[in-house]
Amino acid sequence: MATVFERTTLSKVSALDYIDLDRYPIHDLTGPTATSVIARAREQVAEVGAAELPNFILPDGMVALVRDAESLVERAHPSGGVGTAWLEQPSSEWPSGHPRAHRMPYGVRAVGYDVIPYTSPLRQIYELPELTAFVEQVLQRGPLFHYADPCGALNLAVMGEGDQLQWHYDQTDFVVSLAIQDADAGGDFEMVPKLREPHDEHYDDVQAIFDGRHERVVTLAMTPGTLLIFEGRYTLHRVSPIAGSTLRHVGLFAYDTKPDTVSNEHLRFDRYGRRTAFAEPPVIWPSS
Repeated sequence: MATVFERTTLSKVSALDYIDLDRYPIHDLTGPTATSVIARAREQVAEVGAAELPNFILPDGMVALVRDAESLVERAHPSGGVGTAWLEQPSSEWPSGHPRAHRMPYGVRAVGYDVIPYTSPLRQIYELPELTAFVEQVLQRGPLFHYADPCGALNLAVMGEGDQLQWHYDQTDFVVSLAIQDADAGGDFEMVPKLREPHDEHYDDVQAIFDGRHERVVTLAMTPGTLLIFEGRYTLHRVSPIAGSTLRHVGLFAYDTKPDTVSNEHLRFDRYGRRTAFAEPPVIWPSS
């Protein structure tokens, strides 16, 4: 039997129809269910720096998102190499063997916001004002704005055989992700909650993680359909190496507490393979 998304054209489907509004009524944030969900999510963020919201997307919505992700894979730009946990070029002041100088391999492909079609379910969900308001309520950081970077505001992260993200801290206070498809093996989201403090890097604890002492490591299930609101600036985390032929797909939703925030051209070129964004998402790919 055809799903509701196969029986109805995308233009006639509200992005809210993809979301389990009975469980997560983001369209009614003052109701008792939403109030309870928000309170629990705030507790999770306070305890471990992450609020995990399983089954955020309905089954039919997942069918649409997986199909959408598969159609976008050819638009993904690969980046990889070796990097540090602080996502920086190590300074000469850090001696060999110091955690700050420790390099680890990474590999990922990214589909930028500027090439994701307007009809994409992933794009439609990200652009929901109700979702922004919900995330705003959970994080309690004041008004939130969509990240203004034309490539980086929304990404589809694509990871395949051998890809991984090294142990690292984010350079932003928080990120929101939507799990779409698991790999055959690996691709686990692993983290060490609140390992770092504003005035103490806890280098000995970081080195212990690098040495394989993972007693403090927490693995989040991140099953497809899960929305994750994650504070990654002070929580060390990684995506473990991917194995198998099935691609891992995750949508990355970027917000900021200030309007009009963009990344620099160097970062844009490294991550998306271009310095200038498309004015409109190309209908076909590669774009002429």
